[in-house]
Amino acid sequence: MDAYSRTVIAVAESVTPHVASLRTRRGSGSAVVFTDDGFLLTNAHVIGAAAHGEVVFADGVESRFDVVGVDPLSDLAVLRGRGGGPGAAVLGDADKLVVGQLVVAVGSPLGLAGSVTAGVVSALGRAVPVASRRAGRVIEDVIQTDAALNPGNSGGALSDSAGRVVGINTAVAGIGLGLAIPINATTRRIIATLRSDGRVRRAYLGLVGVPAPLPSEVAERSGQRAGVRIVEVVRGAPAETAGLRRGDLVLSVGRSEVRDAQGIQRQLFADAIGRPTPVTVLRNGAMVDVIAVPSELTVD
Repeated sequence: MDAYSRTVIAVAESVTPHVASLRTRRGSGSAVVFTDDGFLLTNAHVIGAAAHGEVVFADGVESRFDVVGVDPLSDLAVLRGRGGGPGAAVLGDADKLVVGQLVVAVGSPLGLAGSVTAGVVSALGRAVPVASRRAGRVIEDVIQTDAALNPGNSGGALSDSAGRVVGINTAVAGIGLGLAIPINATTRRIIATLRSDGRVRRAYLGLVGVPAPLPSEVAERSGQRAGVRIVEVVRGAPAETAGLRRGDLVLSVGRSEVRDAQGIQRQLFADAIGRPTPVTVLRNGAMVDVIAVPSELTVD
């Protein structure tokens, strides 16, 4: 047997027992056990408004679950099984992934529990729109893979070659194009907050930005190579009140260097709401410091 096949088989044997087929009164999907005492992780869009449901594991064991917390803006939800399930899958770190790396998807496409597909990381840092009445909301830093995903895979595991879960499959974007929410420091914080509080409170600045390189002379002087170019400032939002403008290149938020939108989001959890937050931008070749006071983000 070739090395590729041996790797995929080993990952499937390691991960499949920890992935369940999930059913609610209005839909179905997959979920991943991430603690030994029965907590599961899935997509918010799989759960919808449900409070309870059933999971079935690859060995046929069935269990009821209760919804602990849902966060539509990250498309993550935490469930608590009522017993009878396996131990936890091993969670990895998606920030260590590289394009071209082997990944294996495990889930329940079309209700077929324990289904396995393999592929590679096609791209990193993608963004996917969130179902919301307010335009412009996206999930940042999504993993793109060509591992075959189908309806029902949502909420299942995307694993690396060592059998570590590095993502939660969330969408099928087209033929040969699947997306997964990364397991990293930010999502771990979201998961922990959902377990303890049932929801995630976020601070809101009201700007839209894209990664952009710093001018060479600034990069050499600061050691920072990239920032976030503001392409839109929401009217009346804290960013506008603070004096931030379209075209500004954001270098840091809360004294923490940022290179992408995810870097800004890491500074905008509950503890930043209502707290004066320094923002440094590059404007017309000069460093400009402003103080923004984030409001609480409302979810509609």
